[in-house]
Amino acid sequence: MTGIEVLPLPRVIAALLASVLYMATYLSFVRLLRYPRCWYPPSLPATLTTGMLAALTVTLVSLSPDGLDGPALAVSAGFIVVLFYIIAAPAIAFWPASGWATRSVEFLAKHGDTAGLWLLIPALFAGLAISNIKLQAFLATAMAIELTWFLRLLWAGRQRRHIYPLSNNDLSVLETQAKGDLVAFRQRHGIRELMLSKSAVGWKGCGKETPACPFNLYVNRLGLNTAPCCRGHMKDLSYYVAGCLVEMGVVHWLEGGTLLGAMREEGTLLDWEDDIDLSVLLDEDMTWERLASGLAERGARDGYYVDLFKKKGFVSISFDPPKRWPFRWERNRLRGEIRADIIIYRRAISHGETVLERRSHKCAMPATESGGYGVPQEIVLPTSTVPFLGGEIACPNQAEAYLRILYGDFKKIEYTYVDAVAAKARARIDAVSDTSGR
Repeated sequence: MTGIEVLPLPRVIAALLASVLYMATYLSFVRLLRYPRCWYPPSLPATLTTGMLAALTVTLVSLSPDGLDGPALAVSAGFIVVLFYIIAAPAIAFWPASGWATRSVEFLAKHGDTAGLWLLIPALFAGLAISNIKLQAFLATAMAIELTWFLRLLWAGRQRRHIYPLSNNDLSVLETQAKGDLVAFRQRHGIRELMLSKSAVGWKGCGKETPACPFNLYVNRLGLNTAPCCRGHMKDLSYYVAGCLVEMGVVHWLEGGTLLGAMREEGTLLDWEDDIDLSVLLDEDMTWERLASGLAERGARDGYYVDLFKKKGFVSISFDPPKRWPFRWERNRLRGEIRADIIIYRRAISHGETVLERRSHKCAMPATESGGYGVPQEIVLPTSTVPFLGGEIACPNQAEAYLRILYGDFKKIEYTYVDAVAAKARARIDAVSDTSGR
Protein backbone atom coordinates (compact mmCIF):
# COMPACT_ATOMS: atom_id res chain seq x y z
CA MET A 1 0.00 0.00 0.00
CA THR A 2 1.32 3.45 -0.87
CA GLY A 3 0.82 6.62 1.13
CA ILE A 4 -0.12 6.59 4.83
CA GLU A 5 -0.26 3.15 6.39
CA VAL A 6 -3.60 2.42 8.06
CA LEU A 7 -3.21 0.70 11.42
CA PRO A 8 -5.27 -2.45 11.99
CA LEU A 9 -8.36 -1.71 14.06
CA PRO A 10 -7.41 -4.01 16.99
CA ARG A 11 -4.12 -2.14 17.41
CA VAL A 12 -5.94 1.20 17.47
CA ILE A 13 -8.39 -0.09 20.06
CA ALA A 14 -5.55 -1.47 22.20
CA ALA A 15 -3.77 1.89 22.02
CA LEU A 16 -6.94 3.76 23.01
CA LEU A 17 -7.51 1.33 25.88
CA ALA A 18 -3.95 1.89 27.14
CA SER A 19 -4.54 5.64 27.02
CA VAL A 20 -7.87 5.38 28.89
CA LEU A 21 -6.40 3.05 31.52
CA TYR A 22 -3.55 5.45 32.23
CA MET A 23 -5.95 8.38 32.58
CA ALA A 24 -8.06 6.35 35.03
CA THR A 25 -4.91 5.42 36.99
CA TYR A 26 -3.76 9.03 37.05
CA LEU A 27 -7.13 10.36 38.27
CA SER A 28 -7.34 7.66 40.95
CA PHE A 29 -3.82 8.52 42.10
CA VAL A 30 -4.32 12.28 42.35
CA ARG A 31 -7.54 11.67 44.28
CA LEU A 32 -5.53 9.46 46.64
CA LEU A 33 -3.28 12.45 47.41
CA ARG A 34 -6.09 14.06 49.40
CA TYR A 35 -5.04 11.89 52.35
CA PRO A 36 -1.38 12.96 52.82
CA ARG A 37 -2.43 16.59 52.29
CA CYS A 38 -4.59 16.17 55.41
CA TRP A 39 -1.85 14.21 57.27
CA TYR A 40 -3.63 10.88 56.96
CA PRO A 41 -2.27 7.65 55.46
CA PRO A 42 -4.18 6.71 52.27
CA SER A 43 -7.17 4.44 52.79
CA LEU A 44 -6.71 0.78 51.89
CA PRO A 45 -9.60 0.61 49.36
CA ALA A 46 -8.40 3.74 47.53
CA THR A 47 -4.81 2.48 47.53
CA LEU A 48 -5.83 -0.94 46.20
CA THR A 49 -7.97 0.64 43.48
CA THR A 50 -5.08 2.79 42.28
CA GLY A 51 -2.66 -0.13 42.44
CA MET A 52 -4.99 -2.39 40.44
CA LEU A 53 -5.46 0.27 37.77
CA ALA A 54 -1.69 0.76 37.51
CA ALA A 55 -1.15 -3.01 37.26
CA LEU A 56 -3.80 -3.31 34.54
CA THR A 57 -2.17 -0.48 32.60
CA VAL A 58 1.29 -2.07 32.74
CA THR A 59 -0.13 -5.52 31.91
CA LEU A 60 -1.99 -4.27 28.86
CA VAL A 61 1.04 -2.36 27.59
CA SER A 62 3.50 -5.22 28.06
CA LEU A 63 1.45 -8.17 26.77
CA SER A 64 1.37 -9.00 23.06
CA PRO A 65 0.30 -11.98 20.90
CA ASP A 66 3.93 -13.10 20.99
CA GLY A 67 4.09 -13.06 24.78
CA LEU A 68 5.60 -10.63 27.27
CA ASP A 69 7.26 -7.49 25.89
CA GLY A 70 10.07 -7.07 28.44
CA PRO A 71 11.25 -3.61 27.41
CA ALA A 72 7.66 -2.29 27.39
CA LEU A 73 7.10 -3.81 30.85
CA ALA A 74 10.23 -2.18 32.26
CA VAL A 75 9.53 1.22 30.70
CA SER A 76 5.82 1.39 31.61
CA ALA A 77 6.29 0.22 35.21
CA GLY A 78 9.34 2.41 35.79
CA PHE A 79 7.68 5.40 34.16
CA ILE A 80 4.60 5.18 36.40
CA VAL A 81 6.72 4.83 39.55
CA VAL A 82 8.95 7.81 38.72
CA LEU A 83 6.19 10.07 37.42
CA PHE A 84 3.84 9.33 40.32
CA TYR A 85 6.63 10.03 42.81
CA ILE A 86 7.08 13.41 41.14
CA ILE A 87 3.33 14.07 41.18
CA ALA A 88 2.99 13.04 44.85
CA ALA A 89 5.88 15.18 46.14
CA PRO A 90 3.85 18.36 46.89
CA ALA A 91 1.23 16.36 48.81
CA ILE A 92 3.85 14.42 50.80
CA ALA A 93 5.52 17.73 51.66
CA PHE A 94 2.30 18.73 53.47
CA TRP A 95 3.20 16.41 56.36
CA PRO A 96 4.61 18.22 59.41
CA ALA A 97 8.39 18.47 59.77
CA SER A 98 9.46 14.84 59.82
CA GLY A 99 11.27 12.15 57.90
CA TRP A 100 8.61 12.32 55.21
CA ALA A 101 10.06 15.57 53.91
CA THR A 102 13.24 14.27 52.32
CA ARG A 103 15.39 16.54 50.20
CA SER A 104 14.16 14.89 47.02
CA VAL A 105 10.55 15.43 48.01
CA GLU A 106 11.15 19.10 48.83
CA PHE A 107 13.05 19.60 45.58
CA LEU A 108 10.33 17.98 43.48
CA ALA A 109 7.59 19.84 45.37
CA LYS A 110 9.33 23.14 44.61
CA HIS A 111 9.31 22.27 40.91
CA GLY A 112 5.94 20.54 40.91
CA ASP A 113 4.56 22.62 38.05
CA THR A 114 7.29 21.53 35.60
CA ALA A 115 8.87 18.37 37.05
CA GLY A 116 6.57 16.01 35.16
CA LEU A 117 7.78 17.45 31.87
CA TRP A 118 11.35 16.44 32.71
CA LEU A 119 10.33 12.97 31.53
CA LEU A 120 9.39 14.23 28.06
CA ILE A 121 12.76 13.39 26.44
CA PRO A 122 13.00 9.92 28.05
CA ALA A 123 9.41 9.24 26.94
CA LEU A 124 10.22 10.32 23.39
CA PHE A 125 13.29 8.09 23.19
CA ALA A 126 11.45 5.12 24.67
CA GLY A 127 8.55 5.55 22.26
CA LEU A 128 10.89 5.65 19.25
CA ALA A 129 13.11 2.80 20.44
CA ILE A 130 10.33 0.33 21.32
CA SER A 131 7.89 -0.50 18.56
CA ASN A 132 4.82 -0.93 20.77
CA ILE A 133 1.80 1.20 19.92
CA LYS A 134 0.24 0.63 23.35
CA LEU A 135 3.40 1.88 25.07
CA GLN A 136 3.53 4.85 22.72
CA ALA A 137 -0.11 5.73 23.46
CA PHE A 138 0.52 5.39 27.19
CA LEU A 139 3.59 7.66 27.09
CA ALA A 140 1.87 10.22 24.84
CA THR A 141 -1.13 10.39 27.18
CA ALA A 142 1.04 10.82 30.28
CA MET A 143 3.05 13.64 28.69
CA ALA A 144 -0.10 15.32 27.34
CA ILE A 145 -1.52 15.39 30.88
CA GLU A 146 1.73 16.86 32.26
CA LEU A 147 1.81 19.52 29.54
CA THR A 148 -1.82 20.43 30.22
CA TRP A 149 -1.06 20.68 33.95
CA PHE A 150 1.90 22.99 33.28
CA LEU A 151 -0.08 25.26 30.94
CA ARG A 152 -2.96 25.56 33.38
CA LEU A 153 -0.59 26.52 36.20
CA LEU A 154 1.18 28.95 33.91
CA TRP A 155 -2.13 30.63 33.12
CA ALA A 156 -3.18 30.70 36.78
CA GLY A 157 0.18 32.19 37.75
CA ARG A 158 -0.40 35.09 35.39
CA GLN A 159 -3.63 36.12 37.09
CA ARG A 160 -3.45 39.51 38.70
CA ARG A 161 -2.06 39.46 42.25
CA HIS A 162 -2.17 42.16 44.90
CA ILE A 163 1.14 43.23 46.46
CA TYR A 164 0.96 43.10 50.26
CA PRO A 165 3.37 44.92 52.58
CA LEU A 166 5.02 42.79 55.27
CA SER A 167 4.57 43.80 58.89
CA ASN A 168 7.60 44.53 61.04
CA ASN A 169 7.26 41.14 62.72
CA ASP A 170 6.90 39.34 59.36
CA LEU A 171 9.99 41.09 58.06
CA SER A 172 12.03 40.43 61.22
CA VAL A 173 11.28 36.70 61.07
CA LEU A 174 12.07 36.61 57.35
CA GLU A 175 15.40 38.38 57.80
CA THR A 176 16.30 36.09 60.71
CA GLN A 177 15.64 32.93 58.73
CA ALA A 178 17.45 34.37 55.71
CA LYS A 179 20.41 35.38 57.88
CA GLY A 180 20.20 38.84 56.35
CA ASP A 181 20.52 37.72 52.71
CA LEU A 182 16.98 37.92 51.35
CA VAL A 183 18.04 37.55 47.71
CA ALA A 184 19.90 34.28 48.28
CA PHE A 185 17.14 32.97 50.57
CA ARG A 186 14.47 33.72 47.97
CA GLN A 187 16.44 32.00 45.24
CA ARG A 188 17.46 28.97 47.32
CA HIS A 189 13.89 28.14 48.35
CA GLY A 190 12.07 29.30 45.22
CA ILE A 191 9.94 31.90 47.03
CA ARG A 192 8.34 33.47 43.97
CA GLU A 193 5.93 35.57 46.02
CA LEU A 194 8.69 37.56 47.73
CA MET A 195 9.17 40.92 46.00
CA LEU A 196 12.48 42.65 46.67
CA SER A 197 13.49 46.17 45.71
CA LYS A 198 15.91 48.73 47.07
CA SER A 199 13.14 50.61 48.84
CA ALA A 200 10.74 47.92 50.08
CA VAL A 201 9.96 44.25 50.61
CA GLY A 202 6.54 43.05 49.51
CA TRP A 203 4.57 39.86 49.02
CA LYS A 204 2.80 39.01 45.77
CA GLY A 205 -0.34 37.59 47.29
CA CYS A 206 -2.48 34.66 46.26
CA GLY A 207 -6.18 34.99 45.52
CA LYS A 208 -9.33 33.03 44.80
CA GLU A 209 -8.30 32.24 41.23
CA THR A 210 -4.57 31.68 41.82
CA PRO A 211 -2.76 28.80 43.49
CA ALA A 212 -2.37 29.37 47.24
CA CYS A 213 1.04 30.27 48.63
CA PRO A 214 2.90 27.05 49.53
CA PHE A 215 3.02 28.02 53.18
CA ASN A 216 3.30 24.47 54.44
CA LEU A 217 6.87 24.91 53.19
CA TYR A 218 7.24 28.56 54.17
CA VAL A 219 5.73 28.18 57.66
CA ASN A 220 6.54 24.63 58.75
CA ARG A 221 9.87 24.10 57.01
CA LEU A 222 11.37 27.60 56.76
CA GLY A 223 9.82 29.04 59.93
CA LEU A 224 8.31 32.13 58.30
CA ASN A 225 5.14 33.89 59.34
CA THR A 226 1.97 33.06 57.45
CA ALA A 227 1.77 35.31 54.39
CA PRO A 228 -0.53 38.36 54.77
CA CYS A 229 -2.72 37.25 51.86
CA CYS A 230 -3.22 33.81 53.41
CA ARG A 231 -4.07 35.33 56.80
CA GLY A 232 -6.79 37.39 55.13
CA HIS A 233 -8.18 34.37 53.32
CA MET A 234 -8.17 32.35 56.56
CA LYS A 235 -10.26 35.06 58.19
CA ASP A 236 -12.77 34.99 55.34
CA LEU A 237 -12.87 31.19 55.35
CA SER A 238 -13.32 30.89 59.12
CA TYR A 239 -16.33 33.20 59.15
CA TYR A 240 -17.75 31.60 56.01
CA VAL A 241 -17.62 28.11 57.56
CA ALA A 242 -18.89 29.32 60.94
CA GLY A 243 -21.74 31.09 59.14
CA CYS A 244 -22.68 27.89 57.33
CA LEU A 245 -22.68 25.95 60.60
CA VAL A 246 -24.85 28.57 62.31
CA GLU A 247 -27.25 28.54 59.36
CA MET A 248 -27.48 24.74 59.57
CA GLY A 249 -27.96 24.77 63.34
CA VAL A 250 -24.75 22.84 64.07
CA VAL A 251 -23.11 23.15 67.49
CA HIS A 252 -19.50 24.14 66.80
CA TRP A 253 -16.43 25.76 68.37
CA LEU A 254 -12.90 26.89 67.61
CA GLU A 255 -10.37 24.11 68.05
CA GLY A 256 -6.62 23.58 68.49
CA GLY A 257 -4.20 26.20 67.28
CA THR A 258 -6.95 28.53 66.07
CA LEU A 259 -8.49 28.65 69.55
CA LEU A 260 -5.01 29.04 71.00
CA GLY A 261 -4.42 32.13 68.83
CA ALA A 262 -7.80 33.60 69.71
CA MET A 263 -7.15 33.21 73.45
CA ARG A 264 -3.40 33.81 73.78
CA GLU A 265 -2.84 36.31 70.96
CA GLU A 266 -5.85 38.51 71.77
CA GLY A 267 -8.21 37.45 69.01
CA THR A 268 -5.73 36.88 66.17
CA LEU A 269 -4.13 33.93 64.43
CA LEU A 270 -0.83 32.47 65.52
CA ASP A 271 1.89 34.05 63.38
CA TRP A 272 2.71 30.62 61.91
CA GLU A 273 -0.88 29.35 61.55
CA ASP A 274 -1.35 26.98 58.61
CA ASP A 275 -5.10 26.21 58.80
CA ILE A 276 -8.33 26.96 60.63
CA ASP A 277 -9.45 24.38 63.20
CA LEU A 278 -13.13 23.96 64.03
CA SER A 279 -15.08 21.21 65.76
CA VAL A 280 -18.74 20.22 65.47
CA LEU A 281 -21.02 18.07 67.60
CA LEU A 282 -23.14 15.44 65.86
CA ASP A 283 -26.19 13.75 67.40
CA GLU A 284 -29.43 12.10 66.32
CA ASP A 285 -30.71 15.31 64.75
CA MET A 286 -27.46 16.54 63.18
CA THR A 287 -26.12 13.40 61.50
CA TRP A 288 -23.02 13.03 59.35
CA GLU A 289 -25.17 12.79 56.23
CA ARG A 290 -26.99 16.03 57.00
CA LEU A 291 -23.77 17.86 57.86
CA ALA A 292 -21.91 16.57 54.79
CA SER A 293 -24.70 17.31 52.32
CA GLY A 294 -25.29 20.77 53.76
CA LEU A 295 -21.64 21.80 53.60
CA ALA A 296 -21.12 20.25 50.14
CA GLU A 297 -24.16 22.03 48.76
CA ARG A 298 -23.10 25.41 50.17
CA GLY A 299 -19.49 25.00 49.07
CA ALA A 300 -20.52 24.21 45.49
CA ARG A 301 -22.87 27.20 45.51
CA ASP A 302 -20.40 29.69 46.99
CA GLY A 303 -17.14 28.53 45.42
CA TYR A 304 -15.39 26.62 48.22
CA TYR A 305 -13.92 23.16 47.79
CA VAL A 306 -15.39 20.64 50.27
CA ASP A 307 -13.70 17.28 50.84
CA LEU A 308 -15.40 14.67 53.03
CA PHE A 309 -13.67 11.92 55.04
CA LYS A 310 -16.51 10.02 56.71
CA LYS A 311 -14.41 7.19 58.16
CA LYS A 312 -11.93 9.70 59.63
CA GLY A 313 -14.67 11.90 61.10
CA PHE A 314 -13.27 14.90 59.27
CA VAL A 315 -14.28 17.58 56.75
CA SER A 316 -11.88 19.82 54.87
CA ILE A 317 -13.15 23.08 53.35
CA SER A 318 -10.71 24.98 51.17
CA PHE A 319 -10.64 28.57 50.00
CA ASP A 320 -10.15 27.65 46.35
CA PRO A 321 -13.24 26.99 44.23
CA PRO A 322 -14.06 23.46 43.00
CA LYS A 323 -13.05 22.68 39.42
CA ARG A 324 -14.95 20.67 36.85
CA TRP A 325 -14.25 16.99 36.32
CA PRO A 326 -11.65 15.68 35.34
CA PHE A 327 -9.64 18.61 36.78
CA ARG A 328 -11.41 18.47 40.17
CA TRP A 329 -8.86 16.25 41.91
CA GLU A 330 -5.77 17.76 40.33
CA ARG A 331 -5.83 20.44 43.01
CA ASN A 332 -4.13 17.78 45.17
CA ARG A 333 -0.96 18.43 43.15
CA LEU A 334 -0.72 22.04 44.33
CA ARG A 335 1.92 23.03 46.89
CA GLY A 336 -0.37 25.19 48.98
CA GLU A 337 -3.89 25.13 50.37
CA ILE A 338 -5.86 27.50 52.58
CA ARG A 339 -8.39 25.40 54.42
CA ALA A 340 -10.57 24.91 57.47
CA ASP A 341 -10.45 21.50 59.12
CA ILE A 342 -13.68 20.41 60.80
CA ILE A 343 -13.41 17.58 63.32
CA ILE A 344 -16.45 15.54 64.32
CA TYR A 345 -17.31 15.02 68.01
CA ARG A 346 -20.06 12.85 69.50
CA ARG A 347 -21.29 12.35 73.05
CA ALA A 348 -19.98 9.28 74.85
CA ILE A 349 -19.68 7.90 78.35
CA SER A 350 -16.12 7.33 79.56
CA HIS A 351 -15.12 6.39 83.11
CA GLY A 352 -18.61 7.30 84.33
CA GLU A 353 -18.80 10.84 82.90
CA THR A 354 -20.22 12.34 79.71
CA VAL A 355 -17.51 13.39 77.29
CA LEU A 356 -17.35 14.81 73.78
CA GLU A 357 -15.36 12.27 71.81
CA ARG A 358 -13.43 12.39 68.54
CA ARG A 359 -11.80 9.54 66.61
CA SER A 360 -8.38 11.06 65.92
CA HIS A 361 -5.71 11.95 68.45
CA LYS A 362 -5.18 15.64 69.24
CA CYS A 363 -2.15 16.82 71.24
CA ALA A 364 -2.55 15.68 74.88
CA MET A 365 -6.30 15.01 74.74
CA PRO A 366 -6.94 11.92 76.91
CA ALA A 367 -8.13 8.60 75.50
CA THR A 368 -11.66 7.42 76.19
CA GLU A 369 -12.88 3.96 77.14
CA SER A 370 -14.16 3.33 73.62
CA GLY A 371 -10.78 4.05 72.01
CA GLY A 372 -11.37 7.65 70.94
CA TYR A 373 -10.20 10.91 72.51
CA GLY A 374 -12.34 13.34 74.42
CA VAL A 375 -12.96 16.18 76.85
CA PRO A 376 -15.60 16.56 79.58
CA GLN A 377 -18.85 17.84 78.11
CA GLU A 378 -19.20 20.64 80.67
CA ILE A 379 -15.93 22.24 79.50
CA VAL A 380 -17.41 22.78 76.03
CA LEU A 381 -21.20 23.05 76.38
CA PRO A 382 -22.99 25.29 76.21
CA THR A 383 -20.56 27.05 73.89
CA SER A 384 -19.52 30.64 74.45
CA THR A 385 -17.92 33.17 72.10
CA VAL A 386 -14.48 34.73 71.80
CA PRO A 387 -13.24 37.83 69.94
CA PHE A 388 -11.59 36.62 66.75
CA LEU A 389 -10.22 38.62 63.80
CA GLY A 390 -12.52 41.57 64.33
CA GLY A 391 -15.66 39.63 65.18
CA GLU A 392 -17.03 36.99 67.55
CA ILE A 393 -16.93 33.24 67.00
CA ALA A 394 -18.03 30.20 68.99
CA CYS A 395 -15.63 28.60 71.47
CA PRO A 396 -15.79 26.18 74.45
CA ASN A 397 -17.42 27.80 77.48
CA GLN A 398 -14.26 27.04 79.50
CA ALA A 399 -11.79 27.83 76.75
CA GLU A 400 -8.70 28.03 78.97
CA ALA A 401 -9.48 24.69 80.61
CA TYR A 402 -9.94 23.21 77.14
CA LEU A 403 -6.54 24.52 76.05
CA ARG A 404 -4.88 23.19 79.18
CA ILE A 405 -6.18 19.72 78.34
CA LEU A 406 -4.68 20.02 74.85
CA TYR A 407 -1.40 21.83 75.55
CA GLY A 408 -0.77 22.02 79.29
CA ASP A 409 0.80 25.46 79.76
CA PHE A 410 -0.81 26.95 76.65
CA LYS A 411 0.63 30.42 77.30
CA LYS A 412 4.12 29.13 76.60
CA ILE A 413 5.08 29.48 72.92
CA GLU A 414 5.79 26.15 71.25
CA TYR A 415 6.24 25.39 67.56
CA THR A 416 4.47 22.06 67.25
CA TYR A 417 4.90 21.51 63.51
CA VAL A 418 7.72 23.92 62.68
CA ASP A 419 11.12 22.51 61.77
CA ALA A 420 13.32 22.45 64.90
CA VAL A 421 16.16 24.51 63.37
CA ALA A 422 13.79 27.13 61.97
CA ALA A 423 11.87 27.28 65.27
CA LYS A 424 15.04 27.89 67.26
CA ALA A 425 16.04 30.74 64.94
CA ARG A 426 12.73 32.56 65.27
CA ALA A 427 12.21 31.94 69.01
CA ARG A 428 14.11 35.07 70.06
CA ILE A 429 11.97 37.33 67.89
CA ASP A 430 8.72 35.79 69.10
CA ALA A 431 9.87 36.12 72.71
CA VAL A 432 10.53 39.85 72.19
CA SER A 433 7.18 40.30 70.41
CA ASP A 434 5.37 38.45 73.19
CA THR A 435 6.86 40.56 76.00
CA SER A 436 6.16 43.78 74.10
CA GLY A 437 2.45 42.95 73.86
CA ARG A 438 2.05 41.65 70.34
